[in-house]
Amino acid sequence: MNSTSRAIGLSFEFFPPRTPEGVARLSATRRRLAALDPEFFSVTFGAGGSTRELTLETVLEVRNDTGIDTAPHLSCIGFSLADIRAVLERYASAGIRRLVALRGDMPSGTSGFGELRHANELVEFIRRERGEHFHIEVAAYPEVHPQAPGAAADLDNFLRKVAAGANGAITQYFYNADAYFRFVEQAAKRGVDVPIVPGIMPITNFSNLRRFSEMCGAEIPRWMVKALQDLGDDHKAIFEFGVDVVTRLCDTLLAGGAPGLHFYTMNQHEAASAVCANLMVRGRGGA
Repeated sequence: MNSTSRAIGLSFEFFPPRTPEGVARLSATRRRLAALDPEFFSVTFGAGGSTRELTLETVLEVRNDTGIDTAPHLSCIGFSLADIRAVLERYASAGIRRLVALRGDMPSGTSGFGELRHANELVEFIRRERGEHFHIEVAAYPEVHPQAPGAAADLDNFLRKVAAGANGAITQYFYNADAYFRFVEQAAKRGVDVPIVPGIMPITNFSNLRRFSEMCGAEIPRWMVKALQDLGDDHKAIFEFGVDVVTRLCDTLLAGGAPGLHFYTMNQHEAASAVCANLMVRGRGGA
């Protein structure tokens, strides 16, 4: 990055690779993104803990390879308290100091929530077990969680997670900056003073984006849908369109006071790197 770059809170999310090709891709991705000096990386945790071992393995590989603080995601659905306690012990023993605490999803074909049903209960349990050892991030939903009965109830759920001891929040991705600003404003009116970092999803594949958005409740504005449909299978044009749209979104968010940016990378660095270059931003490391 050049000398005119802005230093912001910057972080990137990965998922545990399952193939040799995926391992090689993530290796290249984390090294490229480490050059941006992010505050941390994070690694997802599959539904019902289906990637539990791979998550820890990936966290340690990323941290050891890059020297960047790396946070495992941890969900509670489908786990006993003993299971969660054992995971926390392993993470603490490995020198991990940051977690992303989530309710999580049930793996298909299973039933039963486990002993904890909500993310605020998981945060409370982590604090009881480990005190202030972990810096805990939780999720926030500017466009409302798809299973919430409404915006007010969803905000109440978020407030419970903060009250339970969360240090900060990362939002679900969105393309409407006003939704983020309104959510932050409403949370602040209710006394929330932890940073709420916008989650950013680069646009590189329209069919994948549409599928993810339907699952998580993120809205793709109609004008974006039409523009992406017009581009068809022109991958280069989709990439360039996506970088432009996401750059403008991030610029608006930072200008409006967002405390940083968290990129959902899908284990690819190209789009996130291009957006950061356009914005002339870099991270500020662990400072």
